[in-house]
Amino acid sequence: MTRALYSLCGADERRFFSPHCWKAVMALAHKGLDFEEIPTTYARIRAIGGGVSQTVPVLDDNGRLIPDSFDIALYLEEAYPERPSLFNGEGGKALSRMVEGYSQMIIHPVIMRIALLDIHANLDEGDKAYFRESREVRLGKPLEVVAADSEAEKAAFAVKLEPLRHMLKFQPFIGGQTPLFADYIVFGALQWLRVSAGLTMLAADDPVMLWFERCLDLHQCRGRTVTAA
Repeated sequence: MTRALYSLCGADERRFFSPHCWKAVMALAHKGLDFEEIPTTYARIRAIGGGVSQTVPVLDDNGRLIPDSFDIALYLEEAYPERPSLFNGEGGKALSRMVEGYSQMIIHPVIMRIALLDIHANLDEGDKAYFRESREVRLGKPLEVVAADSEAEKAAFAVKLEPLRHMLKFQPFIGGQTPLFADYIVFGALQWLRVSAGLTMLAADDPVMLWFERCLDLHQCRGRTVTAA
């Protein structure tokens, strides 16, 4: 059986930094499925499956190509129902959609402003111009202007995680006593920050950091990680 996951990398092909690709990595590991992770720069994405997607991750499961991390999780749940569930039913899917919104609308923008120049510096030379142009259009400012406020963003970052911190008073994972795909959504965001710029803005005894460490210890994940310099 051949299974491959195309994941975004920088100049160092061991440095997988995309939050969405990390979600897919964790989903595959949760299901106990073997796969090869294919390092993919922005410039290489268009070659995957003849242009099946403009973004990664893309899962190739024996010739069936599935783009988008949430769609990959849904596919894995349907294709491998005998393996541990990523959702534990429709309620878990609804929970994951809510967590996805929280992560992408609240957490991701802050991480982008904190780690913007670090991400740019870690990219393959062929990707830097694309990243600068596309992000400056999205943000409406030069990268350096956005990054000038990074220290203030770091200081405010912990507050953005207060909903997660509140929930962790009652259970060890977003999914309850064990993790679900909802956990991997927020984990992917924090792993993106960790790999790109570090997580020094969170105290070691912060409940969110303790949860993150628990997630790192899942599925031999810690061993696959290249941390920021």
